[in-house]
Amino acid sequence: MAPDDRRAALIAATLPLLREHGTAISTRQIAEAAGVAEGTIFGVFPDKASLLRAALMSAFDPQPAVDALAAIATKAGLRTRLREAVTTLRTGMCANANLMAAPRELMAEDAEFRERMIDGRSRMLAGLAALIEPDRDRLRRSPEATAQLLLLLIVASVHRGFGQQGGEFGEFGEMDDEEIVSDLLDGLLVRPSPTPSTESLS
Repeated sequence: MAPDDRRAALIAATLPLLREHGTAISTRQIAEAAGVAEGTIFGVFPDKASLLRAALMSAFDPQPAVDALAAIATKAGLRTRLREAVTTLRTGMCANANLMAAPRELMAEDAEFRERMIDGRSRMLAGLAALIEPDRDRLRRSPEATAQLLLLLIVASVHRGFGQQGGEFGEFGEMDDEEIVSDLLDGLLVRPSPTPSTESLS
C-alpha cells in the first residue's frame, strides 16, 4: 500500500475510535481497527499524538459542508434553503460533538490546527451568506450577520446550550431543524390568534 493510502487508512480507522472513546485510545486499538501491525503506525506517523491530530483535522475538514452549502444555494425558497443548510451542518457537528474536547487537549500549541479551524468557520459562514444573499432585501440584517446568527443557533443546539445539562438551557438542544429556521426568520413571539370580526360577534 502506498504511504498516502496507508496514512488515509489509519486516519479512517482512528476516527470512529476517537468518537467513541476519546483520546485515551491506544495504538494497538488503532492497529487492530486498521488491520495492520502496531509498528505500521510508526512507519507513517512519528507518534500517536501526530496520528490523532491528523484524524481530528480530517474530522473537522469543512470542504464537504462547503460543497453541500454551494449545492443548496441553487434551490428556490429561502426557508427551504436554510432548513437544508441546518440539516447539513447539524449532521456534521453531531458526528463530531464528542471530539470538541480533543482539540483543546491535543492542539493547544498547534498553530496549523487553530488556523484550519478558523478558516473552516470562515468558509462555512461564507457558504451560508452566499445561500442567503438572494434574499438580502427581505432581511433586516446582512447575509453575513444572518449567517453568523444561524451558525450560533446550530452550534448551541448541538452542544446543548454550551454544556448545560437539563433545565432551561438543556432544552435548547431539543430544537429541530425547522424550529431553528423559524426562530431565526420569525422570532420567538407566539403569534396571537386572529381577533374575531365584528360580523362574527353579532
